[in-house]
Amino acid sequence: MRKKTTTPRARRLAAAAVALGSLLALAIPAGTAAAAPADPVPTVFFGDSYTANFGIAPVNDQDNERGWCFQATENYPAVATRNLADKGITLDIQSDVSCGGALIHHFWQEQELPFGAGTVPAQQDALKEDTQLVVGGMGGNTLGFTSILKQCSDELRKHPLLPGEPVDPDKPGGECRDFFESEDGKEWLDYKFQQVEADLEQMLQRMSYFALDAERVLVGYPRLVPEDTTKCLTPAPGQTELPFADIPNDALPLLDQVQKRLDDVMKQAAADDGADFVDLYDHTGSNTACDGANRGIGGLLENSKVELGQPIPWYAHPNEKGRDIQAEQVAAKIEAVLNG
Repeated sequence: MRKKTTTPRARRLAAAAVALGSLLALAIPAGTAAAAPADPVPTVFFGDSYTANFGIAPVNDQDNERGWCFQATENYPAVATRNLADKGITLDIQSDVSCGGALIHHFWQEQELPFGAGTVPAQQDALKEDTQLVVGGMGGNTLGFTSILKQCSDELRKHPLLPGEPVDPDKPGGECRDFFESEDGKEWLDYKFQQVEADLEQMLQRMSYFALDAERVLVGYPRLVPEDTTKCLTPAPGQTELPFADIPNDALPLLDQVQKRLDDVMKQAAADDGADFVDLYDHTGSNTACDGANRGIGGLLENSKVELGQPIPWYAHPNEKGRDIQAEQVAAKIEAVLNG
């Protein structure tokens, strides 16, 4: 039985779904074991900057407004597609609409690009009647993870390219742990998680409505903070900045707890709606931003491969090693889904 929510958003969605008859689309028959499909699988990738792989160059669509999505030509959808082809599984990529800065509601609403660069259509517009596979991840921006980072970092507040504002700009970054453990900060976090949960439910249902026969794979986020946060007190090889810049070391476990909670919410949303989930958090504990040469996450202020007059920091996004881990895990899940 699917989990019920009591949020106004969920109630409005349920009412709209009944009116459209889309609930019938959610009753997908259980599959039977079969070999990998012989024909190419019509596929749509969606998502935010972690699917677009912000920070890895070169970037697609540099001659139009979609260039501001910072979608890497070699993002994990592209690498995973090649990995699957090597195993005889061919994806027919109908579209990759992943875009940096996307919130969950940009799955069904157009997204405004930074600096007035224009807009991109709702990501659900890429779905077709014959789409058989929908893969990607969103959630971190709706949660406001960059706002959490800016609440904990006075230095990041100076970076306008990184979206979001601190939750309470009157409180210095050094006090962020106490802020998020207090009434105001805790209440803000609880509200944002409720929003993420409701929006994920709507997004997954919309996938089923617009692509009736599609398998849906929701991809989580790689782990950023290691269990041993003392590793974060040393810059990575060749770097001068600490992996998490000026964020207090006593706040790093808090960041990890928030990320783990987001991972759990995404996993539960997928389970409740009959979708599959790629749990990157559980597979990247040795490749965090603080794992030196083995890091799969670029440090907050470590220069990425993308430049706008000067290099842009990674802002804690997967580097090439992290991208390859994403691709490996996503390809394995797609193979299991298509063979299942």
